[in-house]
Amino acid sequence: MAKQTKTIHPFFSEKSILFPVLLLSGIGIVMVYSASSAISMESHNTVFYYMKKQALFFGISLIIMFVAASFPYKLYKNISYIILFTAIAMLVAVLVPALNIKAGGAHRWLNLGGFTFQPAEFAKLALIIFLGYSLSKKQDVVKIFSIGFVPHAFIFGIFACLIIIQPDFGTIVVLGIITWGMMFVAGVKITHLLSPAPLLVPIIYFWVYKVEYRLERILAFLNPWDDPFNTGYQITHSLKAFGSGGIFGKGIGLGMQKMHYLPEPHTDFIFSIIGEELGLIGVLTVLSLYLILLLKGVQIAQNSKTLFGAITAMGITIYIGVQVIINTGVALGALPTKGLTLPFISYGGTSLVINMAAMGILMNIGASKDHEKKA
Repeated sequence: MAKQTKTIHPFFSEKSILFPVLLLSGIGIVMVYSASSAISMESHNTVFYYMKKQALFFGISLIIMFVAASFPYKLYKNISYIILFTAIAMLVAVLVPALNIKAGGAHRWLNLGGFTFQPAEFAKLALIIFLGYSLSKKQDVVKIFSIGFVPHAFIFGIFACLIIIQPDFGTIVVLGIITWGMMFVAGVKITHLLSPAPLLVPIIYFWVYKVEYRLERILAFLNPWDDPFNTGYQITHSLKAFGSGGIFGKGIGLGMQKMHYLPEPHTDFIFSIIGEELGLIGVLTVLSLYLILLLKGVQIAQNSKTLFGAITAMGITIYIGVQVIINTGVALGALPTKGLTLPFISYGGTSLVINMAAMGILMNIGASKDHEKKA
């Protein structure tokens, strides 16, 4: 009698994804507590407010990651259009005054009763799933400009137009890199990918040069010390955080930049607080965990037995990698300031839930026993 092989759930079998994600999320909860303590005490009369919410977000997102890993990844292929149109509908809904919440001059959040949701975060994952489906379906004709490039660039354009109204230029950059990266992986011709290059001139002129605060960010990035108390304030204080942290850091809770010096210390600039309180050792540890995760994503894409699985896995890997590069690059002064979260670590429920859902899908692709040929 043949011995039956016990199937291990993808959530537990893909340890190279599970452990880095758990460690990064754990570091995130601790650092959100530390980075938000001053703001939390001032606004809510307790240092634990944001930490408690982040811990709750983590619990919910962990369940979502388990559920996402439980469904065969082909399911997402079959409902890709539903996911795409849901994302578009949510991006439209967030522009309706009665449904959105405005903060800092932007309306990026939907008011869903007792909690808020950021549709732009869901749009990233929706775009990945749709592109994975569409590019794999058109593989035989992907090198034809009107089939392999135009429809996918058009979908990106719809997302970009809806998101720029919010406005959220950083998310558009991420979506653009994801779209072009996935098309490149799928075999779209380089000449086709480069064809919109002439459009960059008017885009940079109208969306950067003619928008004062974006132009100020570029100038501050080029030389933040020219105006350290105004346009260069964020970058200079971020660099001070890394410089004062040294090799071993000041210790958790002992950093000074979070004490109303560095804006958004628990979200956009949490990596700076890690540098200050955990030092170079902490920074390298976090980056090493991301590297393990990204290398595993590439490996899963290479070993996937279906083209949809391979392209989608690469899309998810590009998504996480781009956010890490941009967030850490901004914190280190290597990139202009952009309001993007650090995956699994920055405070925020929507981003954590979407990141975890993406990891669940990646787990299922990696653990799949599907032996179909790539087609």
